[in-house]
Amino acid sequence: MPRRVMQGVITSKSGDKTVVVNVERLMKHPLYQKTIRRSKRYHAHDEGNAAKVGDMVRIQECRPLSKLKNWIIVGDEA
Repeated sequence: MPRRVMQGVITSKSGDKTVVVNVERLMKHPLYQKTIRRSKRYHAHDEGNAAKVGDMVRIQECRPLSKLKNWIIVGDEA
């Protein structure tokens, strides 16, 4: 099964080698058919502590690294 890859913005650096990434997606409302935004926050592993708040990054699914971290940063989008 392929690993999911998502793109989002770093909103917080919550600890050593950990960042919080906010991923937004667009969906249609089931009744009114209006396009609305939905967002979700993911804890991701940042091995080099290189990412800063506000950076656009890509995250990839991985094995559980801690209680909340199941994602790693795979690349920056400039």
